[in-house]
Amino acid sequence: MYDRTYMEGTRGTMAVDWEERIDTKRLRTERKERALEQLQSNGLEAALFVSDPNIRYVTGLAMTGGSGADHYTLLFEDGQVVHWDTADHASNQRFNCPWLDDIRYACPGLGNVPRASGHDGARRFLIETMADTVVSAMEEYGYDGATLGVDVGNTRLLDALERRGPTTDVKSCTSAMEVARRVKTRDEIECLRQVAAICEAGFQRIVDEASPGKTEAELWGEAVRELWRHGAMVQGGYLTSGPNTWPKHQANTTDRLIRPGDLLYADFYNIGFLGYRSCYYRTFSMGSPTDSQQDAYKLAVDDLYDVLDRIKPGVTTDEVVEGFPDADGEHMDYYDADEYWQMTTNHWAHGLGLQLYEVPLIWRGLSSDYPIELEEGMTMAVETQRPADRQGVRVEEMVVVREDGVELLSQWPIDELTVIDH
Repeated sequence: MYDRTYMEGTRGTMAVDWEERIDTKRLRTERKERALEQLQSNGLEAALFVSDPNIRYVTGLAMTGGSGADHYTLLFEDGQVVHWDTADHASNQRFNCPWLDDIRYACPGLGNVPRASGHDGARRFLIETMADTVVSAMEEYGYDGATLGVDVGNTRLLDALERRGPTTDVKSCTSAMEVARRVKTRDEIECLRQVAAICEAGFQRIVDEASPGKTEAELWGEAVRELWRHGAMVQGGYLTSGPNTWPKHQANTTDRLIRPGDLLYADFYNIGFLGYRSCYYRTFSMGSPTDSQQDAYKLAVDDLYDVLDRIKPGVTTDEVVEGFPDADGEHMDYYDADEYWQMTTNHWAHGLGLQLYEVPLIWRGLSSDYPIELEEGMTMAVETQRPADRQGVRVEEMVVVREDGVELLSQWPIDELTVIDH
């Protein structure tokens, strides 16, 4: 395991002048530099970003998802940026984001607006006008005729752009951004440390508030309130109890009454801090767990740490994946499954960053046949589960790949089931 240096770890969420915390200016600068380096190495003179995480990566704008592609960003190889957004957003960004010099009003050619228009002519107008705005900006900045990377493969948008002159390249653009984002900067890692700490405040709220007779929804509401209180953006997650814990997606948070002897499963996924997403699970016992539940929990933790012990720079994912349970451990007979690819999300590790699933992915459904190499500075979540007494346990750690092993970003005790007295 990675041994942290003095004072390395989560500090406060507020800005102060008396110690260095997350340096947001450095965060924006280093991300943009990495994106430019990869775009240039892929021979791209300009890139159009429609994907929210890519837009945030190069601009620092708080793209919160669900927008319907009504904003887009153009990045040139000399570092200049043109950003288009909806009227209210664009006007606010001009005031609040002085590091961006050119913010314009968007024409949403993709997503919710054309879908809701109900008219093919309207959709043509929107996509053609969007393409006009992009190509006109390229001409203004002296990039007419340049190769244009695009991070979405929408054929209508690509056709509209190419009819106006640019040669588009989706593959090089998506590959460049994947490489730029796969290894995290120190400020990105600190954002993930911070969101892990906020999740732990949510776990503590569950311990403090859980009691027989409360519903899953009541308890989840208390946890979510705690997450928001600490500055997180809650865009996912749920809490289940008793028989709803196995299989894990049998139900999302419901109005089921929590009872003595229940296991509780808290799934804090897609909780964001400065855009960086958590995936952090813990299991709790309402009263003393049974022997079967304790045995299942120990198996899940042993599985998890077998994987963590294999993670180092230079190791390939086909080596790491052997730490995950085999077909018996996956309980494939329960699911009536005979191929690992049928067991998506049950036992795997996935990258964390501005999206919940980033490079790398370590999973028996893919990694044995399509391995990739792990790099220092990658961040990921590693998750395992086991059934017990018609209920289930699930555990997960958030980690950074370090030279001498993994650094645990998650700190909630994992050696034993957390028992909630009542």
